[in-house]
Amino acid sequence: MDKKGSKSHILVIRLSAMGDVAMTIPVLIALLAKNPELKITVLTKKPFTPIFSGLENVEVYVADVKKTHKGLVGLWRLYQELKKLQIDYVADLHNVLRSRILKKYFALGKIPFIQIDKGRVEKKALTRSKNKSFKQLKTTHQRYADVFADLGFPIDLSNTKLLDRQPLSEKVLELVGQDTKKWVGVAPFAAHEGKMYPLTQMKQVIEALNNTNKYKIALFGGGANEIKQLEGIEKEFEGVVNMAGRLNLSEELSLISNLDLMLSMDSGNAHLAANYGIPVVTIWGLTHPYVGFYPFNQSLENALLVDRKQFPLIPSSVYGNKLPKGYDNVMQSITPEQVVTKISQLLAS
Repeated sequence: MDKKGSKSHILVIRLSAMGDVAMTIPVLIALLAKNPELKITVLTKKPFTPIFSGLENVEVYVADVKKTHKGLVGLWRLYQELKKLQIDYVADLHNVLRSRILKKYFALGKIPFIQIDKGRVEKKALTRSKNKSFKQLKTTHQRYADVFADLGFPIDLSNTKLLDRQPLSEKVLELVGQDTKKWVGVAPFAAHEGKMYPLTQMKQVIEALNNTNKYKIALFGGGANEIKQLEGIEKEFEGVVNMAGRLNLSEELSLISNLDLMLSMDSGNAHLAANYGIPVVTIWGLTHPYVGFYPFNQSLENALLVDRKQFPLIPSSVYGNKLPKGYDNVMQSITPEQVVTKISQLLAS
């Protein structure tokens, strides 16, 4: 590691999912605050590029894992492309088969390559049904920071300055409307049903918030099915605007950065909002903050959790994809009234 210095060039690998990619932001901010002359290149998927637009000294290199960089030959091609960037260190924040293959390629050039410790053993202990070890695990943000520390760039995440609010385009302002109401984002979807608040109950939350006439509610989602459902909700309530399918990610991020509050599942939108220091209320089903995916610098009081006395197997998995018998309606134990009360309290303070 004799090349180490503040002008070093670090390749950061994190290909998916959106929430995990978004969680790199506070860590990169802290890294650059301490080492302002560092150059960072993030290897990720093209749709996630706007997530990094607010960072100086950070460029995105797109991994086309479906075509150009697919398979062993494609990854060798990717390595050859990356080698031209004169990388000094590699921080692998993903640690999957693709990045492990890249590690072998980078070893040819003797480039220091540190991979994240995902904590699989302790996560298994936390999510198993018998002899569950129920305790807070290291956060994903800290696991990311540990990779840089192992490369020789230790990071303190305790006083991280977050991303600045973004200017709103005419298009976004026209969609949301300009008035004195507070802006509340609602992101009701997640990758797995075990992390999703039932839509019938979420509509009750939206209705109650809308009836106060204090809030403009912006709905977030993606994909044809989600867009269709959100469009249906928008039609029911005058103060509700669906953003899904109308904005690109850059425009969504500018809006998120200007929200007064975000209501989200344990999913990507929670992390996107947290990166701007927006208060985030999260609803948790089969997963739990102890696993380590809690939004950055958010109060744990803003997490609405299922009663573990009633449902002791929670968390049943890291990703919310394992449904224990009798846990089908676990989310329904969190009432719409609880959600509305929490939001109202935060927006009144």
